[in-house]
Amino acid sequence: MKKQRLLLILGMLLLLLGGCRIQEKDDSHQKKSVQIGVIFDTFVVERWQRDRDVFVATAQSLGAEVDIQNANGSVEKQEESIRYYIKKKMDCIVIVPIESEALLDEIRMAQKEGIKVISYDRLVQGGKTDLYVSFDSEEVGRLMGKAFGDTLKPGDGVVMVCGSKTDGNVAMMETGFRKAASEYGLEILDVTYAADWEAEEARKYVDGHVELMRKARGVMCGNDNLAGSVLQALAENQLEIPVVVGQDADLDACQRIVEESQYMTVYKPVEKLAKKAAEATVKLAKGRKIAEENQISDGKYQVPYIRLRPLAVTKKNINATIIDSGFHIKEEIYLNRPEEMP
Repeated sequence: MKKQRLLLILGMLLLLLGGCRIQEKDDSHQKKSVQIGVIFDTFVVERWQRDRDVFVATAQSLGAEVDIQNANGSVEKQEESIRYYIKKKMDCIVIVPIESEALLDEIRMAQKEGIKVISYDRLVQGGKTDLYVSFDSEEVGRLMGKAFGDTLKPGDGVVMVCGSKTDGNVAMMETGFRKAASEYGLEILDVTYAADWEAEEARKYVDGHVELMRKARGVMCGNDNLAGSVLQALAENQLEIPVVVGQDADLDACQRIVEESQYMTVYKPVEKLAKKAAEATVKLAKGRKIAEENQISDGKYQVPYIRLRPLAVTKKNINATIIDSGFHIKEEIYLNRPEEMP
């Protein structure tokens, strides 16, 4: 009897141990989803909300989980977010850097832990990030310069109201614009930079340079938000400048274009950018290589570069580029010009 009881107990133990081993094997084969952390500069600007939504939707469709952090314009907050993602053992970190030369220590810490780091829209200078995904910023500047060349005469003066100096894209955009201005024989009367892309900085500049602005025939604005502020300040000072350009194809800018107060905006299909970035990020997280021929220097290293081309949008092609693509609907664009709605 004791022998039978002992055999029964041993049999039960073997079953339990076997079950544990089976469960352990099952657990080990469970596939861990890709974990991606994304750090934005701010969501005050309309376009970043679009980037966020498309990136998240695309990554989730590929089986990834995405954690979004909003730095609200704070470099310190971006540093904290990277350290948080390192602690959470994320597979990839995607960054829209506020300052192009910040975050280097945190990026090295992340890469040391095997985390891939992607520069999104703005390149981290000297960061040796694993990938850079953006539009061709020099081409953005060139398209702005071409808009002036198509409408102004050689010798006409233009003013440059650029974005933040700490944004690496601003320098590239300025390079493209200056090349085009030289090609068309335009005179650059002055250049200013809006710290942190603050629209109020553009307004203050116009208010403080009224006499200079009287000489200008065009104003190149770093984005549509700055363009809106410039146009408002010009109106308040009873100044009329025929050609004002911006970028991002914000809704209010598109409305101004059909109203003919803003001549042009540079459209960057952010849905395409965010989709490509999400797809590439998931690939990197899974250990796959990105087959990308383009490279860009971050000042120290050559970084793989997914480069997209921007498009110039004027009243002539706004229906084909913006409305037909679904970026904005025609009822919103022609809100103040319903009689012109196609």
